Amino acid sequence: MKKVVIVGGGINGLVSANYLIKGGYDVTIIEKKEFTGGACIKDSKTIDGKNIDFAYGATVLGMMPEFIFKETGLSKEIVGFYPKTPKLVYFKNEQASTKIFQDSIELEKELKNKWGEEGRINDFRNDENKVIRFIQKLYKDAITPTTELAYEELGKELSDLWIFGTAKNLLDHYFTSEKSKLYMGMTVIESGPASIYDPGTAFTIPLMDSGSVFDGYWGFVKTGIWKIAENLTNINLSLGVKINLNSSISKVDTQSKLISYTKDQNKIKLNYDHLIFATDPVTPSRLIKDFKQDIELDEIGTSGKVTAFFRNPVIWKDSNNYPDSFRFIFSNNSLSQFENASQNALKNSGDYFAGFIQIYPDGSAQRAMDNKEAYDKIILFTKNLSYDKKADDLDKIKDEIINTVLPYIENADDLVYSKFLTPKDLNETFSFPKGNIDHITLTGKQNYNKRTFSNNPSNFYSYFDFHDVYYCGAGSFPCGSVAGTAGYMCSKQLIRNDR
Repeated sequence: MKKVVIVGGGINGLVSANYLIKGGYDVTIIEKKEFTGGACIKDSKTIDGKNIDFAYGATVLGMMPEFIFKETGLSKEIVGFYPKTPKLVYFKNEQASTKIFQDSIELEKELKNKWGEEGRINDFRNDENKVIRFIQKLYKDAITPTTELAYEELGKELSDLWIFGTAKNLLDHYFTSEKSKLYMGMTVIESGPASIYDPGTAFTIPLMDSGSVFDGYWGFVKTGIWKIAENLTNINLSLGVKINLNSSISKVDTQSKLISYTKDQNKIKLNYDHLIFATDPVTPSRLIKDFKQDIELDEIGTSGKVTAFFRNPVIWKDSNNYPDSFRFIFSNNSLSQFENASQNALKNSGDYFAGFIQIYPDGSAQRAMDNKEAYDKIILFTKNLSYDKKADDLDKIKDEIINTVLPYIENADDLVYSKFLTPKDLNETFSFPKGNIDHITLTGKQNYNKRTFSNNPSNFYSYFDFHDVYYCGAGSFPCGSVAGTAGYMCSKQLIRNDR
């Protein structure tokens, strides 16, 4: 029985371990922290003697494929919920929302009425779905993403527009309204401040809708998203995966296939046949003793979040009949303003350049899943923060973010506590390079077939030219988030290579 050692117990490491143990391998996970989950973990706060748990890093579930959710056994353990109601969008100085309906015909009417949109919304959705189906097929079949395959499956026109093109060209192709372009294009910078003029940035738009556990939408997990990691850890343990927590690796010898690490002050050496790094991308380069190559990373994150707690359920002044809906508040009215804010944050030329705030109604969603908690909570995911400072140094910025949202809430006085995380906090807590909350890019900006360290496209998840060393952590195709797709695809490639 071949031995696989996986470094990192985050979602990709856990998913990879699940498929490999069921594929007949001896699997060991080495995790430096005292818990698994990576950035999919919980925090807790006691308010007036009442305890409430909340998501520390990742908050919502959206990019996980349904087949991973089922095949790992998670579907038997996890209760999920996603809003069927429209998303609600507000622009600067607007109190009434524009509704982003799931139905294209309703959406077309709404955008024409509210934003003067004269473009081709149905064509946008239809073409996006073609690209999404292509991406999802890559996931399921664990096929390496290549330029040739995109052209073969989608044709040159769609591929150049949706996969290899710029976000600016894609949005201009379908829409006439700046507000439409801004809303549809916000995902381009959701994880990092990529320029909308960079080749390959168009791909991020279908990518962020390519998860199928909630039919392409984003939703919530009963109790909290950390239950994904907790349950998958227990499932893996029951299957025979060995998990070593609080373990510090000192060296990886790829010639003798030997890992040296310390656990509970005991020095241990472990042999492997295959080694998988499900970590941040810098860790392998630090541990492999004969590593001599440069790593090219586009690694600055500008995302942060505020978790706000209310004594009573939040009452929205507008559309309170949609308490479960995601809401968006934009501080910019055009793509050019949005681009400037993003790029100013990238340059670290200020603490905060207001872009958009995405509001996750976590407490309302928990009630919809019959999980009644002591306090209501909403999460304010925001752009564009500098990397230089921690939350403790940015009280004014925290107040600015909260005060942007409170005017939309009837019972704003019920706010009792808030927790702020900046990119620097995220870097120190989760080892995200430069604080990226979701994923980073490895090479080639956001280009889909460049999210790899491999010099051999046929062995996409290999770590440079090291034999039997793989990488499936943050940034590798498809991207980060609580999806596990990279871990799945990596494990499938490893198994195929052994045949």
